[in-house]
Amino acid sequence: MRSLPEPIVSAIASGRVASPPQVLLRLLRMVDDDGATMVELAELIERDPGLCARILTAANSPALRRGNPLHSMENCLVALGTRLVRSIATCLSVQSMFERHSGAAAPDLAAFWTHSLLVAELSRELASASACARPDEAYLAGLLHDVGELILLAALGVPYARLLAACTDEDTLPAMENETLGTHHGEIGTWLVDQWQLDSAFADGILFHHVPAPQIVSAAPLPQLVWLAHALTGAGNFPAEGQSDGPAGIPSELSALAETMFGPALAARLASLREQAERQTRQVGEALGIAPPARRQGDGAWGLPQLPPQLPQPPADASAAAAAAEIDAHIGGLAAMQPLQQELLDLEDDAELLLALRESARILFDLNRLAFLRHDPRTGKLSGAGIDGQPPIFRQVDIPLEAHRSLAASAALARELRSTFDARPRDAESLIDAQFARAFATEGLLCVPMATKKRTFGVMVAGLGAAQYTRLARHLSWLLDFGRIAAMSLESLHAAQDCRRQAEDEAGARFARQARRVVHEAGNPLGIIKSYLKILDTKLPGDAGVRQELEVLSEEIDRVAGIVRRMSEIPAAPLVAGGLDVGELLREMLALYGEALLKNKGIALETQLPAKPLRVACERDGLKQIILNLWKNAAEALSAGERFSIAVSDRVIHDGRAFVEIRMDDTGPGMPEAALRRLRGEEDAGAGPRGLGLSIVRVLARRQGIVVTCRSRAGEGTSIALLLPEEPMKDRE
Repeated sequence: MRSLPEPIVSAIASGRVASPPQVLLRLLRMVDDDGATMVELAELIERDPGLCARILTAANSPALRRGNPLHSMENCLVALGTRLVRSIATCLSVQSMFERHSGAAAPDLAAFWTHSLLVAELSRELASASACARPDEAYLAGLLHDVGELILLAALGVPYARLLAACTDEDTLPAMENETLGTHHGEIGTWLVDQWQLDSAFADGILFHHVPAPQIVSAAPLPQLVWLAHALTGAGNFPAEGQSDGPAGIPSELSALAETMFGPALAARLASLREQAERQTRQVGEALGIAPPARRQGDGAWGLPQLPPQLPQPPADASAAAAAAEIDAHIGGLAAMQPLQQELLDLEDDAELLLALRESARILFDLNRLAFLRHDPRTGKLSGAGIDGQPPIFRQVDIPLEAHRSLAASAALARELRSTFDARPRDAESLIDAQFARAFATEGLLCVPMATKKRTFGVMVAGLGAAQYTRLARHLSWLLDFGRIAAMSLESLHAAQDCRRQAEDEAGARFARQARRVVHEAGNPLGIIKSYLKILDTKLPGDAGVRQELEVLSEEIDRVAGIVRRMSEIPAAPLVAGGLDVGELLREMLALYGEALLKNKGIALETQLPAKPLRVACERDGLKQIILNLWKNAAEALSAGERFSIAVSDRVIHDGRAFVEIRMDDTGPGMPEAALRRLRGEEDAGAGPRGLGLSIVRVLARRQGIVVTCRSRAGEGTSIALLLPEEPMKDRE
């Protein structure tokens, strides 16, 4: 990849592209309509390159992605969930309000939108007719083929708009872009798609849509389809000036090329396929209220986005104008943030709220690298433990609220923004700030406090460069308001959770009292019945044939008594939604305990951890205690120079079930027989602390359905394996 200007890199990372206001309005109405379905929402988003790029970027982000990349719009919406989609729609409307307050000119996208949709519709028709590619993939590639133009326009603004205005034919645009920028819009769109890790042929459809005709014949079918659809729209005259339907002929060289790539049957249908795609595009435009400007015959630059000329501003006193602008910005920011605050208040848990805040920051402020540090009022420290979707360093730190410790601590104490680019002595730079910036792969940090008048909830830490910080300078007051809204949302959420928890505790206490009463009251008649059966048994003659039936009745009474007793037992802790990532848990534990337990004693530590998430149906704290007990046992038994290794593997089948294996081997003296008896459940008073730890391991593992195997021989080391179930066991007791 060529080196790109920082604004372009930032715009690619955020997927920041404009959308026609008519589409945004329809989206806002649809997310507010309880009767709207995911299918209807997906159909609307698939009509606009800007919305499509934003949803694909969000659904394939590290915080949300699980397994294979998502390219079906309906699957993306399901992964995001209705509340997050609603938050994204609200943020897009807030962003458009920000742009109006900042005085930025909105681009005219009518022709661009029509051109993109026409290429998409025609790509789908060609894919269906040729059966050479999936129609939905061809449609999406066609829709996004020029998305790089929107990204460049968003990143560079007026300079790129001037370049577009100087372009008289779209086919010459890549050469003009290369000469001015060192890259072209096809490459920009391809890099955006590469972030989603979709099939390379999909990205190639965007990259190759301007290559010369002799080159495209050697490409894969999907890029050929998009290229042909793009060429057919350029050879047509839709929408023709002065007429609503003006079919144009297919150039002979284009027909010959289509025949070479897809055969004579498809080449013969090019005119009818183009006419059908034009009809569908016109219907969608009419439904959304988008009327494309008329296209003059031979206008090769018709489908490019344009910025209207800036109107001259009347002269004004500089200080008064600055003050008025600041007041307008503050009032406008408060008004613009109001819908977002309402959406955040509707979320139901911390993880969902932080995810919505992450996507909101991406859309509103182009903050694409964002992490959260929570403030623990008990310890007075900032930590990112337990928050997914951010670099591991944030989960490993506990930062005291002392200003010199970190920009994050300073921001939390002052309840003001703090950044690497503030004027301050260089020797005041904190090493943890340098670690955060390196984890983000950015030049510096911007820390946004999440605080209300009564309480500090934490800090948002964003990674960014100096140029991006300069662009954000006029929105810093809005960013501070964004932090306050985040804090108020967390405050409201925690208050609701406390009320719900209190109600649940009270209901639980009442249930426990009632359960104990039921157990006591049911125990009396059950005991009487069992005693009566024993008396009856003694009175029966020795050869009575009903003794077996009496034994069955006695066993059933014991079983009922056991069921009644368990009514008052506390159920096991719930499993992590979506499963617990074993690799992530081990990395966190190694960061916290690896050096203290093993490396400081001179024990060589070797690890083989998975590169991809391996999720298991285990309770986090219980599994953590099992692993920590085993590590402590190993650390106590091993001496300097000996080796301890940890390896994780999946697809282990045991008793017909799938497991993930954590294997721990050491080269120590081996385990004493007393400790092994503890692990087997045979109590031994002489096992010592190590045996007691293994007894705890056995109990905790049994509760979660974890299979523990152990091989140990004196002088030959020990090997312990934990088989962690990929799915929860049914009816586990």
